[in-house]
Amino acid sequence: MSRIGNKTIIIPAGVTVTQNGNEVTVKGPKGELTRKFVSEIGINIEGNEINLTRPNDEKVNRALHGTMRANLNNMVVGVSEGFQKALELIGVGYRAQLQGSKLVLNVGYSHPVEVVAPEGVTIEVPANTQVVIKGANKEHVGELAANIRGIRPPEPYKGKGIRYAGEFVRRKEGKTGK
Repeated sequence: MSRIGNKTIIIPAGVTVTQNGNEVTVKGPKGELTRKFVSEIGINIEGNEINLTRPNDEKVNRALHGTMRANLNNMVVGVSEGFQKALELIGVGYRAQLQGSKLVLNVGYSHPVEVVAPEGVTIEVPANTQVVIKGANKEHVGELAANIRGIRPPEPYKGKGIRYAGEFVRRKEGKTGK
């Protein structure tokens, strides 16, 4: 039994959920998200609660049941509260700055790296070594954060690079000379 799939989703005040076949639209103060779901899993919207049901206990349906519930819950949370990821730049001379909607990173390359935020995602730079990514869609926020981190991932010897806020980077010992 899927413990996650059986949980009910509570719709907060100010959020509306509409279903058109297997397409669900969630509107709230932070935006609007639409997603198509698999038709085998039933979506029941009653009042301010959403319940998902599966037709049988086959392995595929059990997996889809929990996944669909998690995706639908992320949509509801995203339009009501929003999601954010924070990144830190660690290294001498590493800095970030915002030019319009473009993020310009100086992270040890011979040229600055420019990152453009997709629609629905905003980038903030509270300090020149911190980047905060905000948005309603959890997938887009996480993907942009992973792409920015991939520009210069943290290396294990000096710990330089772009890392998530609070991420632990396991350090290695360097070579020892005779």
